[in-house]
Amino acid sequence: MSGVIPISNWQLALSTILLVLAGVLAASLRLGIVKSLAVSAVRTFVQLYIMGFILSVLFAQKNLFLTAAVIVIMTAVATQAATRRAKGVPQYPRALAFLALLLSTLITGLMVVTLIIRAEPWHSPRIVIPIFGMILGNSMNAVAISLERLYASMRDKIDELEVLIACGATPWETARDCVAEAVRAGMTPTINSMMVIGLVSLPGMMTGQILGGADPREAVRYQIVIMYVIAAAVTIGSFILVGLAYKRLFDKEGALLLSLKFSAK
Repeated sequence: MSGVIPISNWQLALSTILLVLAGVLAASLRLGIVKSLAVSAVRTFVQLYIMGFILSVLFAQKNLFLTAAVIVIMTAVATQAATRRAKGVPQYPRALAFLALLLSTLITGLMVVTLIIRAEPWHSPRIVIPIFGMILGNSMNAVAISLERLYASMRDKIDELEVLIACGATPWETARDCVAEAVRAGMTPTINSMMVIGLVSLPGMMTGQILGGADPREAVRYQIVIMYVIAAAVTIGSFILVGLAYKRLFDKEGALLLSLKFSAK
């Protein structure tokens, strides 16, 4: 096979039959998600077509600043989605989540494009945007899980934490177990995915390259790199966010904030 097999408009339209089938099943079971399914389907179509147009322009320009702007916008959207997904979490960690996602993506993504893939130029949008997007997508889910688990864990253990504080423990000593639990929760989905990759499913990047005509062995190498990078980004992002967020739950004297105490009742 050489190159990508094109999909015509009518072939694309045929794929909606499967979506309609999902909608019919959801309606028959009265799941109450038919409207959400329809909206998400329309958004998928519109958003991907817009992104395709934007990427076509970016690939032609190869402008570092335009590429950087896209990465920042993607990070902002990922931050919004992550903080909205984390239940029982106040709104103020958004800035922390943005910082954690941006730093973890830059640290790992730049290492891939400059040291491993060695793209020419290193800021080529054709390389940078897909790789950074995959990193952000996985990190977004991880920080949402970590943030939610941090608050839930500290609420559940509020009495134990109060005892530690009364015994003179510092905020870090008090929250350390909760921080570790939160980071572990954020990493678990990625670890589980790595356990079965290649056995249960073929990941998206590898599948895309194979469909595009790449040698499966070369596609495997790229996918291994991406999975290792995602694991690193997820860990770094979760650690940065949780490491910054837990401090916001203590006042200057090292006591737990009243808002956390009341929400635990």
